[in-house]
Amino acid sequence: MQQHTSINYSDKTKFYKELHSEAEGLAEKEWFVNLANFSALLKQHLPEINWVGFYLLHNNELLLSSFQGLPACTRIAIGKGVCGTAAKTLQTQLVADVDQFPGHIVCDAASKSEIVVPLIHNGKLLGVLDVDAPVLNRFDSEDQKGLQGLVQILISKTVWPDRFA
Repeated sequence: MQQHTSINYSDKTKFYKELHSEAEGLAEKEWFVNLANFSALLKQHLPEINWVGFYLLHNNELLLSSFQGLPACTRIAIGKGVCGTAAKTLQTQLVADVDQFPGHIVCDAASKSEIVVPLIHNGKLLGVLDVDAPVLNRFDSEDQKGLQGLVQILISKTVWPDRFA
């Protein structure tokens, strides 16, 4: 069992370097273990967030997987909402104000901003990492770079199934 200490967020470059180091040490090869631990790691260390978790591609839709926060939407169509848009475009979605995002899906009314990073392995979409915040403009380009780096650690350290059944 690892001991977890708080990581100072005031210097985001240093914060994400330390977070990545902790994620590297925490990673296992099993996908379901990593999704659970990575969502807990982010919930523990990222300030001002109210939800963090993963949606996995299953039968051409995103299905809720490991998360930290209030109960969430269980299924999201590809192309719908922020998560579905990230899945369709294979591009990170950085949303300063979710109320201004066309077709935003409200799972937690407290969420005001959001970032969604697609999980891509060998050119194939596995799912998305979704992080919500109860404040506007919570995430910036440094968070985007840091979370994309975390997703790369997750992708590289994990043995992924051909499909999620």
